[in-house]
Amino acid sequence: QVQLVESGGGLVQAGGSLRLSCAASGSIFSFNAMGWYRQAPGKQRELVARIISGGSTNYAGSVKGRFTISRDNAKNTVFLQMNSLKPEDTAVYYCNAKRLQAEYWGQGTQVTVSS
Repeated sequence: QVQLVESGGGLVQAGGSLRLSCAASGSIFSFNAMGWYRQAPGKQRELVARIISGGSTNYAGSVKGRFTISRDNAKNTVFLQMNSLKPEDTAVYYCNAKRLQAEYWGQGTQVTVSS
């Protein structure tokens, strides 16, 4: 059973930075893609950033230039570096991994950006 454990969320002022981590229970080489999604109160869950097995990355337009997704294969961990945070970035952030037809989610970590 795949487990994804997020960490690094918290409260930060607008303009600040946070780094989220997602540790997988197994090798992340086995995943076709890993990514970060977020869900704000009253809104649908949305893709924030994704990295596929070949190393290519995709970002939501709202975070492009501010957020960076990366991975450390040796530590089976994916990171989301978030800079220049805005109040509208406030949400629960979820780690996601896809392997063939299967999809896995972490428990989520809260990010709150104060104005």
